[in-house]
Amino acid sequence: MKYIIIISFLSVFYLASKSQLLSPDKETNSKGKVIYLSTDAFKQKIFDYSKFKAWKYKGKLPAVIDFYTDWCRPCKMLSPLIESASEKYSGKIVIYKVNIDKEPELAQLFNIQSIPTILFIPVSNQPQMNVGLMTKDDLENKIKTILLVK
Repeated sequence: MKYIIIISFLSVFYLASKSQLLSPDKETNSKGKVIYLSTDAFKQKIFDYSKFKAWKYKGKLPAVIDFYTDWCRPCKMLSPLIESASEKYSGKIVIYKVNIDKEPELAQLFNIQSIPTILFIPVSNQPQMNVGLMTKDDLENKIKTILLVK
């Protein structure tokens, strides 16, 4: 009986780690979903600031990065809007989230002093930041005007 319990526990643990239930800051499926970025993933997918000084976005689609924390009330209010935009603009933009408590290096890199902070990254232009809570209309207007997505 002990062996069955141990095998069951290990199976659940293995499946949970494979589906990333135990590591929410690892990348998730980008098909209409928000992708959680670590510092290393940021360097691979967005910009490797340790190798290059001048901004050069690595992505093929425009991106939005939501800098947040779990304890921030405005961040929690913005989160459903970010999720909705990720679904609405699936295949047109990529939406990332960075928890600045877990990734302080990225917060420092962008001089994040207030949250939520949203970084809009067009494919070929310089990124633009928005600090503070946004409405759904504000978020969509920024996506359309900065990222040139319809």
